[in-house]
Amino acid sequence: MVENKMFEDKKIIVYTDGGSRGNPGPSAIGVVVVDKEYGEYIGLGTNNQAEYKAIIFALKKIRQIIGKKKSKESEIEIRTDSELIVNHLGGRYKILEPDLQLLFLEVWNLRLDFKSVDFKYIPRTKNKKADLLVNNVLDNH
Repeated sequence: MVENKMFEDKKIIVYTDGGSRGNPGPSAIGVVVVDKEYGEYIGLGTNNQAEYKAIIFALKKIRQIIGKKKSKESEIEIRTDSELIVNHLGGRYKILEPDLQLLFLEVWNLRLDFKSVDFKYIPRTKNKKADLLVNNVLDNH
């Protein structure tokens, strides 16, 4: 079961997911921050683009919620079921697709707003809320 609290060991824990139907096709993101859940249609795209856009949304939302000053003191842990994205952001995989390179740079720049941002791969079974948000948006679009 997904923990639904913002702070765990003084870190802000966030669950993200992105998905598309058709790959590329209609795409959506799902983000769980504290007891807030966000699901949003993001247009046509690939699964990987949606995964990146979910992380971008999450980092911007956290900054908006806690403010710029507190952001600089905050440690963030992004939990996602995208092994590819975690390996991109961890520097273990090279990013070959130009569209993903641009999204990577946006995440990289957003990281500078925080004390630290870590990316952790979790199995889909531990990311049910974010996954459900994505599917609900796509089902209703």
